[in-house]
Amino acid sequence: MALGLQQWSAGKLGGFDLGIFDQAIRNYSGFRLPGSELKSTHHGFPPDFSILGDHFSPVLALLAPLYWIWDDPRVLLVAEAALFAAGVPVVRRIAESCFQSAPAPVVSRAAHLAGAAYALGWPLMTASRRGFHEVAFAVPLLLLLLERGMRRRYGAVLVYAGLLCCTKEDLGLVVGVHGAVLAYRGRRDSVKGRAGVATGAALFVLGPAATIVTIKWLLPMMGGKPGFYWSYHRLGPDFGAALLKTVTEPWVLFGVATAPPVKIALVLWLFGTLLFLPLGSATAWCALPLVAERVLSETSKHWTVLYHYDAFLWPVLLTAGVEVSGRLYRRSRTSSVRNRKSSRSRSTSRALRWWGPGAGLLTLVIAVPFGLFVIPHPGYWTPDPHTRALREAAGMIPDGASAEVDNIIAPHLTARGPVVLADSVPRGADYVLLQFGVVSFPFTSVSQEQQYSGFLLEHGYRRVWERDKVLLLRRETEFPITPEFPTAGPESNPAPEGTAPGTGMSIFRG
Repeated sequence: MALGLQQWSAGKLGGFDLGIFDQAIRNYSGFRLPGSELKSTHHGFPPDFSILGDHFSPVLALLAPLYWIWDDPRVLLVAEAALFAAGVPVVRRIAESCFQSAPAPVVSRAAHLAGAAYALGWPLMTASRRGFHEVAFAVPLLLLLLERGMRRRYGAVLVYAGLLCCTKEDLGLVVGVHGAVLAYRGRRDSVKGRAGVATGAALFVLGPAATIVTIKWLLPMMGGKPGFYWSYHRLGPDFGAALLKTVTEPWVLFGVATAPPVKIALVLWLFGTLLFLPLGSATAWCALPLVAERVLSETSKHWTVLYHYDAFLWPVLLTAGVEVSGRLYRRSRTSSVRNRKSSRSRSTSRALRWWGPGAGLLTLVIAVPFGLFVIPHPGYWTPDPHTRALREAAGMIPDGASAEVDNIIAPHLTARGPVVLADSVPRGADYVLLQFGVVSFPFTSVSQEQQYSGFLLEHGYRRVWERDKVLLLRRETEFPITPEFPTAGPESNPAPEGTAPGTGMSIFRG
């Protein structure tokens, strides 16, 4: 929560994506479909577009009552932190189950370390610094799915699997793989083996089916464009073509997944930060769909560790790591008992026993540069002059007035009236708020921002206020100006941002 509020205070959270979720969930709180002007206008969707047509996340409606208490985008930052925190007791139960045959002090230490490693894990810190996303629900639900499966509570497994399919459309694939893991483990279970196999088989079929139904029918029904996020053109123009190529030319997958080499670095980082422990557990297979989505993608932001995508993987990787750690501890105890007189065997036993704790301690060390270091630093809480000027100018926009604004200031205005993103396409808003100090999404240069403001001044807008390279304009003409570019409507062709040249060369840079 501190990291999220710090980013808000410093002016690092923008309309994409915090403002989008704020508009959508505020609509839910008013018993309306979750529309977002920021999303629909910028990407060229029709005015009645619902974000359910962007990503299928109806579970977000559960946050609507929070807006009856505090009508502010920061309520989402608090909610995300609380949902992440809800996973701590689940992780502790997972550790206790994996170490159940160990002495009580060892079980307690394993639970403490696993809980701390989860809570301070770098994927959750990165997600918290990026504002709010549907991953807030995915993290605790994935943990509950895995923990209930471990405890053979198959009725609860089905419930959490259904909730995951309502969190994001691709999570049905994770549910399907988890079903395969449950069925595999159920074959060796003499107590509830049949129930495990039956539940696993059902999830193996229904999970991917839910993903297909959602992408093919539900998203278009909600105003989405089929294939809007398709970024796998090296495999084919659509899923069917990509599947066919995968079957007929499987070697192409290897080439796409390893070029550019930053994709290899991403996979090594994901597993290496847990000392590759997850690779020893069948649970790690649940991460395959999410990892494949990223390394096969042509979108460079999928190859870095700077966004919220890693938080989807964190429950799976950590659970798999804890499972293997518990297995290594049992093996080390058995080995030490059998080979008390061999110094080499004792060294091996100690290495096995400390592999898991070493991964947990490494995670805590990584937490320092990924978030812990910046929390007490005053400079990271302070907005720069441009952001302060943006906030001052935003205060001059009357409540209820339509506004076309810089991305960084958008979440500060979504509670006050209709807000869209300033993106070089004139929208005829009552006010336009721009900055020229830095390049601000989605502009590609300061000169482009300046050219856009000059165009507006020539077409019915007047300069109201200017300071620290921040400009506030007000529309003076009686009717909105006529845009020179196509706007949202029945004939529009929605399209996401492309990948900028030269990006995606490092997992630590956008």
